[in-house]
Amino acid sequence: MHRHWGPWGGWMGMGHWGRFFAPGELRLALLSLLKDGPKHGYELMKTLEAKSGGTYRASAGAVYPTLQQLEDEGLATSVQQEGKRVYQITEAGVQELEKNTAGVAEMWERAGGWGWGDWNALTGPHIAGVAGPAMHVMKSAARAASRCGNNADQMAKVFEILDHARRDLDSVI
Repeated sequence: MHRHWGPWGGWMGMGHWGRFFAPGELRLALLSLLKDGPKHGYELMKTLEAKSGGTYRASAGAVYPTLQQLEDEGLATSVQQEGKRVYQITEAGVQELEKNTAGVAEMWERAGGWGWGDWNALTGPHIAGVAGPAMHVMKSAARAASRCGNNADQMAKVFEILDHARRDLDSVI
């Protein structure tokens, strides 16, 4: 599987395109962040955003129910401090992370692939001008990948062309 295009290990990788965390991963992500020390929900949301280079913004509707689940499972506890609920990992939570070490490492490696820099800085009229041509390239790449099917040699050629284009664009001052 090619590791240079999609955040899931390939150009639309394992079928999770558009979804930052696979089922159950937000739970592990929050536990791993709590292992670094107690945090309140907003801190956790901002840290998740930072770890993705700004491309993933966790919603309160996803984070807080997951934190409640972690408490219900005895993997985290919370206390009220200065008007905020602060969460911390329990020993059982640490053990849960240790059981899933490889999965957590892969999840954060994949999350780093979403970052591709701070997308917030990539706005403005000069950026809007490249959106149309970039989408045409994306459509062509998707059509080519669709025609390749399971042919690994042909898919490798598609990746090679896209990687070459990326390198050429990155070399522009």
